[in-house]
Formats: sequence, structure tokens, C-alpha cells
Amino acid sequence: RARLERAAPRTTTLSARATLGGCALETRAAPRAVAPAAAPLRIDAGEVAYRSVGRRKRAICQVKLVPGSGALRINGRDGADYLQHNPDYLTAIMEPLELLGLEAAYDIEVRARGGGLTGQAEGTKLGVARALLELDESNRGVLKPQGLLTRDARKVERKKYGLKKARKASQFSKR
Repeated sequence: RARLERAAPRTTTLSARATLGGCALETRAAPRAVAPAAAPLRIDAGEVAYRSVGRRKRAICQVKLVPGSGALRINGRDGADYLQHNPDYLTAIMEPLELLGLEAAYDIEVRARGGGLTGQAEGTKLGVARALLELDESNRGVLKPQGLLTRDARKVERKKYGLKKARKASQFSKR
């Protein structure tokens, strides 16, 4: 009975389903607020921002596309500085925009956490591609054949006991 009184988000009503000390009780979770669909976000100046999330390995990247000049900012820093001026990372992030010819039309703002630079760059690429779908669903026909909407599910395999790494064992000795 004390548990029922402490559980604030649950409501108790009479029912024939459960019996507790001679009384028929049923507990139901309180109704939850439904989150709105991933619609464009309105900015102060009347501009629209498109948000999306991309993941790769252990990295999670929250991407926001804002109409602008093509600038890239990751965690409040310039994208080239954050990615150590690595051209592979920079071209990977801009690939979805370049396919659609929008590289100079939108600024990319990213909040990346977890993983390393490779995971964050590829997670950002997926986030940008998904945000471009929020912009216009017809972009799917261009992005999907290039594999830009596919989440790469490969992760580091865990180490097993008795082995040196995930699958590497010590050399077998017959005697």
C-alpha cells in the first residue's frame, strides 16, 4: 500500500483486475505529453532551421541546418578547426549538400559528443542528410542511392575473457 501512495505519476482506480488486501485495484500510468513531430524550428528573424540526429560508432551528433552562407560550426568552434583541417572529414560532412547543390545555402551547426573525430564526422554527415529530408522529402531520391541515409551500424566489438582482444587469442601450444 505504501508503494501505491509514493508513486506520484500513477493513478489508482477500482477494477476487477487486481486484488490488494481485499480491495480491487488497478494502477495505470498517467497520460504522457506527446512530443510534436520533427517540424522545422522557427528562429527569431523568421528563418527556419531543420534539425536532425546522426549517429556513428559511439558518436551522437545533433545537426541544425539554418539558411546562411555554408559555414560549419561544431560544438561552438569552426568546423575545420574542430576536425583538424582533415579534408576527408570536411568533404564527408558537405557531401549531402553538394549533391543537392546547396553547399552555400545553409549553415551547419552541430553538437557532437562521444566517439572520435571519424565517428563524429560520419554521424554529422548522416544528420545533415536527414535534415535535408526535413527540408524537402523529394531529396530522398538523390540521397538514398548514394547511401547517405543509411545508418552504419558497425561498432567496436567487446573484448572477451580469455582472449587478448575481441577475437585474438594467444598462440596455441600443443605441448
